[in-house]
Amino acid sequence: MDAIRTAAGRDGIAAIVARPSRAVIALDFDGTLAPIVPDPEQARAQPGAVPALAALAPRVASVAVVTGRPAGVAVRLGDFAGVPGLEHLVVLGHYGAERWDAVTGTVHAPAPHPGVAAVRSAVPGVLAEAGLWHDTYVEEKGRAVAVHTRRASDPQGAFEALKGPLSDLAARHGLVVEPGRMVLELRPPGVDKGVALTEYVREVGAESVLYAGDDLGDLPAFAAVEKLRSDGMPGLLVCSGTEVPDLATRADLTVPGPAELVTFLTDLSRTLPTT
Repeated sequence: MDAIRTAAGRDGIAAIVARPSRAVIALDFDGTLAPIVPDPEQARAQPGAVPALAALAPRVASVAVVTGRPAGVAVRLGDFAGVPGLEHLVVLGHYGAERWDAVTGTVHAPAPHPGVAAVRSAVPGVLAEAGLWHDTYVEEKGRAVAVHTRRASDPQGAFEALKGPLSDLAARHGLVVEPGRMVLELRPPGVDKGVALTEYVREVGAESVLYAGDDLGDLPAFAAVEKLRSDGMPGLLVCSGTEVPDLATRADLTVPGPAELVTFLTDLSRTLPTT
């Protein structure tokens, strides 16, 4: 806890420790609970992550995973279902558009945006025209389409080359492009992790919040915690890794990656009484 470098962050962790039964612990999945890998389907929770969450969950108001992945996919890759201690885990997938509750084991979601199907059909042509069809990986996310460039010989060059064409394609179908670490995601507007986090914190009546993330898609959640803090709710912002300076510079605490985040969560659980 000594590595928390801001007064706001120290106030946040103090509030969580003082009254854990009113604290929400919210975490991104990829890059935060799970290491980044070239093939998104091969992502798995960091060893020790699930036990750390299971130790923490009975001591706080709620643990929530907030991810751009489909909720069911995050549950499968994280192996979150049926874990003792995680009976009330919530996964907010697709930036909050989907919700999986461990207590029921079901996913609740509205109908998908019609533009996603149109974009899904058109993306291969855009990639082929840019000469990058074989250098990219297209991830079907149900309510979004993500184009990963980290497999390319020049990942950043491919990313930059595709940003404009994919943004134009998204706009034609009423979608937006969300950039990340060597990934461009085409998804509906008006949904982000900040909205999802704020709504969930209010739903459970939290009095403090911790949010951990690693990528540009986590910036709205960081902004949400900053807004909650300005309204009087203590909060702690944790950044996993330093690959995204815009996130790392706003964090109260930066850890090198998922392994160190697991250590932090485990240490935190040991300081909290069972509620």
